[in-house]
Amino acid sequence: MIISSFTAMAKPRFPHILSLLLLILLFTLSSLPGTLAARRLSLKEATIDDLQLAFKHNQLTSRQLVQYYLVQIRKLNPVLKGVLEVNPDALHLVDKADYERRTKAPVSLLSKLHGIPILVKDNIAPKDKMNTTAGSFALLGSVVPRDAGVVEKLRKAGAIILGKASLSEWSYFRCSKAPNGWSARGGHGLNPYTFSDPCGSSSGSAISVAANMAAVSLGTETDGSILCPSDFNSVVGIKPTIGLTSRAGVVPISPRQDTVGPICRTVADAAYVLDAIAGIDHNDIATIETSKYIPKGGYAQFLRRDGLGGKRIGILRAFYDFGNDTSLAQTFEKHLNTLRKGGAVLVDNLEIANLTDIYSSNDEYNALYIEFKISLNAYLKELVASPVRSLADAIAFNNKHQKLEKIKEYGQDLFLATEATNGFGKTEKSALLNLARWTRYGLVKLMTRE
Repeated sequence: MIISSFTAMAKPRFPHILSLLLLILLFTLSSLPGTLAARRLSLKEATIDDLQLAFKHNQLTSRQLVQYYLVQIRKLNPVLKGVLEVNPDALHLVDKADYERRTKAPVSLLSKLHGIPILVKDNIAPKDKMNTTAGSFALLGSVVPRDAGVVEKLRKAGAIILGKASLSEWSYFRCSKAPNGWSARGGHGLNPYTFSDPCGSSSGSAISVAANMAAVSLGTETDGSILCPSDFNSVVGIKPTIGLTSRAGVVPISPRQDTVGPICRTVADAAYVLDAIAGIDHNDIATIETSKYIPKGGYAQFLRRDGLGGKRIGILRAFYDFGNDTSLAQTFEKHLNTLRKGGAVLVDNLEIANLTDIYSSNDEYNALYIEFKISLNAYLKELVASPVRSLADAIAFNNKHQKLEKIKEYGQDLFLATEATNGFGKTEKSALLNLARWTRYGLVKLMTRE
């Protein structure tokens, strides 16, 4: 296992020390569920297991839980701006969940997520009264043809779609000048611990669970947009392998890199959410092949308090250059010692041979521009109704509504670069070959050798 942080699309800053422990926990699932004290129920920081135990002992209903989160949203969201929209049917859905639990309906016995409120990033489409806009007014009022694949699986698991999490507009692929967490519809989302940069396009998903505005959430990642906000907001994010979770019904950037994953407060919760959303969706053919690798019984079965025992963890120090900050460097070494005490075997001072080539190249963007234009136009054309039907329409909308979309302040340079492309030519094909070669002879070779 190699610890690193490829977060170009997330517009990351200097990586936090916390990211090391976060990613170790993420990959090893080295956590077991906690429990609420039987006589003293606290919803703040409550885990899925805590909540299910409270349901079981009639200490809590799903209605009470959703009402708690709605109060938290009303109280905190005007400042933090982690939630873009609340589901107007949320209380109706929780009453259904409570009824199923009271009558011991089969669905209530099958899933850890039954009756649990979840926020989904605003590029993930539910077929209900809520909007799916990627944070832009250009898609306000658009009508999707069906639930996104992951939303359909959440509903089958009995989860309550509480609302839509804010994001960096168009998953940070409209412009490169806007701050992380900003969208025209949602405003500027803030890290609840520092009131500053929340990082990454899945910013609202991380902000909301960190601030207890939802039990769990979903984000998406093309390059860093789950891992980076999870790091900055001190929560747990899992970036699944491409095709492990469906991208159908998700406003796209690249079918080669896009993935949907959980952002939660604990490793156990993230594992439960991943179990619920992973698997085949015939609207995303990538899930058919990847589903073969899902372990029978799911991922949560591997949760262990001693999960670090015997795990080989690679340390890529190139990502943790602390300069002259000796205090930060000492803290980093303390964390490494904590991992050793947990039984992990650290393989230190690893290097990716072609790292300089990767970071000095524009090949990733050259490929993404083409993929974004093709994928977005296909998504927009499939909508039942929409104010825009192509990337060109979205650019024209922004030009017409410059004040709404802050075009003079932030521009739309990534949109314009994308629209200027004309299919896969020699440059773009060469870029894809380079990316494949760097992966094969870089990280993959290092993982295989070590």
